[in-house]
Amino acid sequence: MSSRGDAVTPSTAAAETRRLGGSQLKAPAPAGVSRELLALQSEDGAWHNAALHRPERGRPTAGIVLMHPAADFMQHYALGPLAAMGYAALGVNARFSDESNAIMEQAVLDLASGVRFLRELGLERVILVGNSGGGGLMAFYQAEAERPLVTATPAGDPPDLTRADLPPGDSLVLLNAHRGRPEVLTHYLDPSVVDERDPVATNPALNMFDPANGPPYSHEFAERYRAAQVERNRRLTDWARARLETLAAAGFHDQAFVVYRTIAALEFLDLTIDASDRPAGWYAGPSVEYHNRAGSSLGRFSTCRSWLSQFGLDSSNALAEPNLARISVPTLVLQGTADEGIYPADARALADAVGSADKELRMIPRGRHFFSDQPELQQDTLESIAAWIADRVGSACPGR
Repeated sequence: MSSRGDAVTPSTAAAETRRLGGSQLKAPAPAGVSRELLALQSEDGAWHNAALHRPERGRPTAGIVLMHPAADFMQHYALGPLAAMGYAALGVNARFSDESNAIMEQAVLDLASGVRFLRELGLERVILVGNSGGGGLMAFYQAEAERPLVTATPAGDPPDLTRADLPPGDSLVLLNAHRGRPEVLTHYLDPSVVDERDPVATNPALNMFDPANGPPYSHEFAERYRAAQVERNRRLTDWARARLETLAAAGFHDQAFVVYRTIAALEFLDLTIDASDRPAGWYAGPSVEYHNRAGSSLGRFSTCRSWLSQFGLDSSNALAEPNLARISVPTLVLQGTADEGIYPADARALADAVGSADKELRMIPRGRHFFSDQPELQQDTLESIAAWIADRVGSACPGR
C-alpha cells in the first residue's frame, strides 16, 4: 500500500479504521475464536491491513500484537491459539508489499496504529510479541515509545518519531528473534562476492563452500570471514549514501539494486560454532548453497533508502540490542535450540541487552524457527508465553 498520504491525527486514524468483512486468510480460525479483517490508517495517512482474533466468549482485558516489517503476520500461527487462550490477538501487516522498499521508521507508525487500535478497544494491557524479524521492530518501537530519539529516517526523510503518537506496550516477548535486520543480514552476507554487479565472481580465500576452507572452519578463517562480512555491509551502505546524493542532484528520488549471495553464515555448515540442535546445511530447505545463489532470498532486492533504514549496520536505527537497552517493561526472550538461522548466542545477546530489571531468557529444546511439524511444542510454547504474561497482567479474559 502507499507509504504516502495526507497527515491525520491519531483520533482521525482510529476513526478511519475499516472493517473489511469476509475472510481472505488461509488458515481457519480455531473453534471458539472470531476473526475480523481490518484496514488501519497510520498517523502519516498510509493504509495497511490487520487481522483481529478474539475469543467468542468473554471480553478480553489484554491484547497481543504481532508484526514484521516486511512479512505477512496476518497469517501468524500464534494468533488463533492466543485468542483461544482469551487474548485479543492482532496480526498487523506493514504498508510495504515486500522488504525491497521497507522503511523501518514507517513500520513503527504502522505498528503504532495497531497498538492504538487495541487500546481503543478498551484493553487494559497490550503485549508486544516480536517473532523472527519482528523482534527488532518491536524493540525499536518500544524504545521510541518510551524515550523517543529518532527525528528522521537515515536518508533524512519523515517521520519524526519524537513527534509521533506511539502508545507503549506493557510488556515484550521476543520469540526466535534475531538481533535486528542489519545484524542478521550482515551475519548471512557472503563476503566472497568480488563484484556487486556479478553474482558469480568469487574470492576463493573467503568462500565458505570451498572444501579447502572447511567445515570445520578454523578460528583464523572465521575471523577473516566475519570481518569481511562487516566490510561488505559498510561498502554497500557507503555506496547507497553516495548514490542518493548523485540521484538527488539529477532530480531522482531513489534507486533499486540487487544484493547477491546473502545466505552464507558459517553456522549453517559448521555445527561446532555456537552449537545447538539445528540441522546442518539447512536454510528454508536442505541446501544453504542453493539459497545463497538463488534469484530471490533475504535482502536480495532493495532500494538505497530502504537499505539505509533496514540493513545498514552503521545507518539503521533498528538494531535490536541498543534499542532493548532503552526499554523498561518486563521482557521474555525465548529461543528454540533447533532454530536453523538464529542461535543461542543471539538469544543471550538480546537478553543481556534488555534494560528492564524484569527480564528472562528461556531456551526451547528442539524448537525450530516457526515450529514447523512441531504442533505440540508450538502449543506448549504459546501456553508458556500466556502464563508469563498472566503472572504480570493477570487473566487475559476474566470470567471465561
